[in-house]
Amino acid sequence: MSASVVRATVRAVSKRKILPTRAALTLTPAALNKIRMLLYDKPEYIGLKVGVRTRGCNGLTYTLDYTKEKHPADEEVLQDGVRVFIEKKAQLTLLGTEMDFVDSKLSSEFVFNNPNIKGTCGCGESFSI
Repeated sequence: MSASVVRATVRAVSKRKILPTRAALTLTPAALNKIRMLLYDKPEYIGLKVGVRTRGCNGLTYTLDYTKEKHPADEEVLQDGVRVFIEKKAQLTLLGTEMDFVDSKLSSEFVFNNPNIKGTCGCGESFSI
């Protein structure tokens, strides 16, 4: 069983041109560094797994967990030596998404800048496609 990592926020990105990319998900340097730091002292895990589940007032929310193995249906994103796996259910909702890590005085969290989102809740935890 995997352990939950940290919380994540969703941002709808408007008027953003989706650039063609080979990966379903791109990671910012801040996200890459945070994932490396999270996995540094956990050699039993090979990366993070991103999924979606029904939750919140707007329908869906992202989940982030450590993973020890790649499931056959998972899509693997390998960027600068960091491995992120996307569950089958989340693959279409993440196309063209940028995963960032934001560290402020009030919170530290992964942020998904997703051009596919049609609406979000006020707190930024759930979204609809």
